[in-house]
Amino acid sequence: MSEIIIDGPVRTQGVIRPGGNKNAALPIIAAALLTDEPVVIHNLPMILDADAMLNIARNLGATVTRDGTDVTICAAGLKKSELPRALCASVRTSILFGAPVTIRCGKATVGLPGGDFIGRRRLDSHYYGLKKLGISNKLMSGAVVFTQEKKLSGADIFLDEASVTATEHILTAAVLAKGTTILRNAAAEPHVQQLAEFLNAMGADITGIDTNTYRIHGVERLHGCEFTLEADHIEVASFLCLAAATGGGVELEGNIHPRHYWMTRRVFEKLNIHFRLANGHISMRPGQRLKIAMDAGNAIPMISDGPWPQFPSDMMSCLIVAATQAKGTILFFEKMFESRIYFVDRLIAMGANAVVCDPHRVVISGPAKLRPLRMSSPDIRAGMAMIIAACCARGRSTIQNADMVFRGYENLIEKLRALGVPAELV
Repeated sequence: MSEIIIDGPVRTQGVIRPGGNKNAALPIIAAALLTDEPVVIHNLPMILDADAMLNIARNLGATVTRDGTDVTICAAGLKKSELPRALCASVRTSILFGAPVTIRCGKATVGLPGGDFIGRRRLDSHYYGLKKLGISNKLMSGAVVFTQEKKLSGADIFLDEASVTATEHILTAAVLAKGTTILRNAAAEPHVQQLAEFLNAMGADITGIDTNTYRIHGVERLHGCEFTLEADHIEVASFLCLAAATGGGVELEGNIHPRHYWMTRRVFEKLNIHFRLANGHISMRPGQRLKIAMDAGNAIPMISDGPWPQFPSDMMSCLIVAATQAKGTILFFEKMFESRIYFVDRLIAMGANAVVCDPHRVVISGPAKLRPLRMSSPDIRAGMAMIIAACCARGRSTIQNADMVFRGYENLIEKLRALGVPAELV
């Protein structure tokens, strides 16, 4: 497995272009199989998870051509209904091929999905929603077998959790179900909105895209389309955390939509982190002094995550590292995944003043002088957080299992170097 070596401390400065939204790209690749006409996706990130999804599509019989970040998928030759289990185990969103392949072939066998080890990630909402539309499921021998029992028909569906992938999966089935589907308590993250916009570009009829209640009026068929992905707001926030933690600056340019950063800006203000936000551009000036803003009555503040538009769970790890460089004390409450906080043990080994209260809460007091460490990345976001910590530490740090980070960050080494980080890949 590859390793990233960083000699710190570093103070960042430079301009980078964030990749396309990872969490939109993956379900869109699966949804492209709903039509036998070519689909062209622009700004599709060059990351390992996207490669895995494209390889699954190829294995099923789709033709995939790629020119940098431009990808064309044509599923006219779709002929297989069983997904390769090794590839399914490498990426969680492989489950999203279930509905499109079932609709095209009448049946789909999907190996149990893999992905980050950040806690239990239920599939029950997938099964419930698809069953209501007419697609049954059965667990057998490490795989899920989806079967279309009857002609798909619309339904009124209420999810017991605002699951992102369940919402995406149900949307891809409901667009071709006869009648109207109402999907309530649905996820509304930017990547879910982009999937819905992509399906509409294919001829679907989805309304309520910026709410947690979608109305999907079924259509007879979908056609090919051309679609451009927005910048990955999680990657953007990661580089903002890097700049803030190192006392540096950064400019990010690309397909950036300000509305997706309002909550990020508000939460970053709790650490006295400020950035300028405009269409297509975000900038952070260097030399900001990080300081925790106390709550009313001099109470210790808390940063917690939740379903959109609350602060995203994927941004927690990098912001925790930034907090180690801020003056004051703050509590982080990770509500969504019970294992995401575990990476803080590495920060403690580096000298961070942190108290892990339980699997969901950690108290950070700063600023702390971090020391270098040899550490392994347990998941995508924790891996990026460790890179930020290495940039703050004095000396040489090594991040092992770097492929985990490359699953979600495009051209990461080049972007780090563009900001002045002496990152070496070995």
